[in-house]
Amino acid sequence: MTTQNTTLNADRPTGNSAGPLLQVNDLHVHFPTDDGLVKSVDGVTFDVEAGKTLGIVGESGSGKSVTSQAIMGLHRGSSAVTSGQVLLDGEDLMEASESRLRKLRGKDVAMIFQDPLSAMHPYYTVGNQIIEAYRVHHPDAKKHEAREKTIDMLSRVGIPNPKVRVDSYPHQFSGGMRQRAMVAMALMNDPKLLIADEPTTALDVTVQAQILELMVDLQKEFHSAIIIITHDLGVVADIADDIMVMYGGRAVEQGDVIDTFGQPQHPYTWGLLNSMPRLDQARQDRLDPIPGNPPSLINLPPGCAFSPRCTYRDRVPGDRCRTEEPELFAMGHLQHARCFLTEADRIEIRGGSDQDPSAGQEAQA
Repeated sequence: MTTQNTTLNADRPTGNSAGPLLQVNDLHVHFPTDDGLVKSVDGVTFDVEAGKTLGIVGESGSGKSVTSQAIMGLHRGSSAVTSGQVLLDGEDLMEASESRLRKLRGKDVAMIFQDPLSAMHPYYTVGNQIIEAYRVHHPDAKKHEAREKTIDMLSRVGIPNPKVRVDSYPHQFSGGMRQRAMVAMALMNDPKLLIADEPTTALDVTVQAQILELMVDLQKEFHSAIIIITHDLGVVADIADDIMVMYGGRAVEQGDVIDTFGQPQHPYTWGLLNSMPRLDQARQDRLDPIPGNPPSLINLPPGCAFSPRCTYRDRVPGDRCRTEEPELFAMGHLQHARCFLTEADRIEIRGGSDQDPSAGQEAQA
């Protein structure tokens, strides 16, 4: 994610010479309600290249899952008001017809849902559901051919005795096995883009590690792009190339994972990192949670949405944090953050001169 200008929206980050596989431009997803307009996603922009993984993190209600559902076109037919661009290989999915989206879903773009038990039909065997996911995009395939491919895929994702388990029902699988079956279904048609929404939720740590390793291995084989949505920063640090931190329906920090974890630029990212236990630091009796609660997406505060919870807002002169909404400024190497703090303040708050004060172009200077 590189830029030539001060803000991300002014000049998009650029990928390889062939261009990113997925480009999301100024995406908005709003839901009219009796209480007001819920701005679940409010101007999100990012790219994902083929073979790369983007991790999207943030508290519940920050807009992570709504963003992924908008990419899949799952808000159509609902009350949602959407705008912006979602370009997959140059094709705008926001402008695509419903029939075109049905052809793309499961083939060019696939999704692993958070709860595999509710995502799979309880009345049909796991094998039949995966076979159907394959044959809908390969209508000429014989059923026995699709069954053999399903058994092979179940074996590759680590389902024991797949020739027998292919005829099992979802409730006969453990949570980890259901998640593996969802991965098999998602990858059955070699998708260009795989979206994984909390794929390791409610799984024990051993199964979590196995699922993540499986996704990485299959990504290398198929050269797929992956978007992984999670609360777990450790998962992102383990498998992602880039990260987008969301708060109040917007991206507040974006950048390379190594740089962002090593030198985070936004107070919200600091808060997320400080609220997690660290193995490379001395043990503390208590973690340091972010004060307050996430904002209402119906009534966001003026200025910076994070300012009511930010302990550093008074460092910014002119009360800008409470009155002015910051753009995504370029900060450091391949990083952007939506914050008015000066670079000197950020270095001091982080506790050391871990970055050259002359690096980056500061819009707010």
